[in-house]
Amino acid sequence: MPLGGGNKCGRCSKTVYFAEEVLCDKRSFHKSCFLCMVCGKNLDSTTVAVHMDEVYCKACYGKKYGPKGYGYGQGAGTLSMDKGESLGITHETPAPHRPTTNANPSKMAQKFGGSDKCPRCGKAVYAAEKVIGAGSSWHKIGCFTCATCGKSLESTTLADKDGEIYCKGCYGKNFGPKGFGYGLGAGALAHTQ
Repeated sequence: MPLGGGNKCGRCSKTVYFAEEVLCDKRSFHKSCFLCMVCGKNLDSTTVAVHMDEVYCKACYGKKYGPKGYGYGQGAGTLSMDKGESLGITHETPAPHRPTTNANPSKMAQKFGGSDKCPRCGKAVYAAEKVIGAGSSWHKIGCFTCATCGKSLESTTLADKDGEIYCKGCYGKNFGPKGFGYGLGAGALAHTQ
């Protein structure tokens, strides 16, 4: 300990007295100087990461010195748009965008983007209302129903025949095997004429 009362602060180089001292990596800091070098957040023993003579919060340390690329986000399912310019990281500029040629000659389709036609009503099916079943795009409300009974369907509860969709019960009645032992439920006997 030098003369004059205390150690020198690792950030501001002024004297650090015992009551305001924070120790990190054998160096003393004022509580108010113990901040991340990049973002300026207050640090403590659980959030500090040291590199050479610099102190960082764990997030900034990871961005600056951690692994880069797909799968190295800040947590499960995280997508960060931060490219690290504030950390001194530079990136190459990508090649200019070249649009693809649209084979659809319709002016409206080129302007607003092509859309599929619903096989039930024949109208355009947009992404917000789209359900795919039997190889086609259907309107979720009103059209994605059984052709026989009208029950609403889901991709796991439908069966298709000749481009039309049915619930599994109606499909079994209309197109399934007939005769003894091919009922719809346990012990069922279907009478067909």
